[in-house]
Amino acid sequence: MVRCTPIHPTRPTTASLVAVVALAAILALVLVSTGARAQGGTWFQEDQCARAGWRPAEVEAAGLRRRLLWRGPGGPWTQGALLVLHGGGGHHFQYCVANAAIVEPQVRFAEAAVAAGFGVLLLESSDRVTDREGRACGKVWDDEVRDRPNLDLPFLAAVIGTVVPGLRPAGSRRAVFLAGHSSGGYMTVRTATHFGDRIAAFAPVASGDPYGWHRVCVAGMTRRTTVHGAGFDNETLKRIDEPDACAAPAYPNGKPWDDAGSARKPAFRAFRHRQDAINDVSCSRKVEAQLRTRGYPAAPSFELDDNDRRSFANHLWLDAYTRPLLEFFAERRHDRP
Repeated sequence: MVRCTPIHPTRPTTASLVAVVALAAILALVLVSTGARAQGGTWFQEDQCARAGWRPAEVEAAGLRRRLLWRGPGGPWTQGALLVLHGGGGHHFQYCVANAAIVEPQVRFAEAAVAAGFGVLLLESSDRVTDREGRACGKVWDDEVRDRPNLDLPFLAAVIGTVVPGLRPAGSRRAVFLAGHSSGGYMTVRTATHFGDRIAAFAPVASGDPYGWHRVCVAGMTRRTTVHGAGFDNETLKRIDEPDACAAPAYPNGKPWDDAGSARKPAFRAFRHRQDAINDVSCSRKVEAQLRTRGYPAAPSFELDDNDRRSFANHLWLDAYTRPLLEFFAERRHDRP
């Protein structure tokens, strides 16, 4: 595990200041996530992304019309294709336009990926996921293992198998990479283990084990309005935002993994913050341990440790992740399935 401890010129000195910053961040994310739709059912932020060079596309999968935005370096994708899955309550356009400071690191990440030679595809989750009792979960990925058909795996299959080959310029690397944050990180692990023969490498950020958790989608359990309820670890039955939520000596209550019988297992690198107050660090450590045990090649995890207070802000996509994440993928651009 690699620990990174950046030096900051200032830092909060009181609990009240941390609380104010966290509340402001939550409110900013809610405002950015709930922008009004323009005529024709598009988001005005998609128009902003278009002015920055991003192009829209749609895919029909599992009976739903699914949206994405994409952009390439202007020639061959020398590093391959990079699929990005946003966090719960978020949107794909928050990686190509920043109308609030809270998403600026995400935009800088996507811009850096394009500049490095990746064809970047920003995928949009649905708002159709339900929990085991049939309650709506809001704007999240369908990452939990359930008896019903999955809503997102057909979408990812269409993007990997049809959209990427159709957009990829001649002379491009054929490697396909996955990076996802929070709920998108859970879905990244689910996708990479389900389609291991099609993925070169993947990076879950601030996330955990999709095979070892479940959602209880009761409105009002948190302050969030775009995501309902909370996630719980199957072993401890703790909410994933509690300290040591996913810390257990063994994992007998996990669901069967999708990789049974798979001959190829893509490499991964986990990214997290030790003081994440939304997805406890133990949850990221758990999925890393699970992946290693199941034979997935692992690069040393990237764990930030630059402050000593658990907070919402430590859950966000952070600038410190960008360079090592893209370098990890670039080193595997020859790893085409």
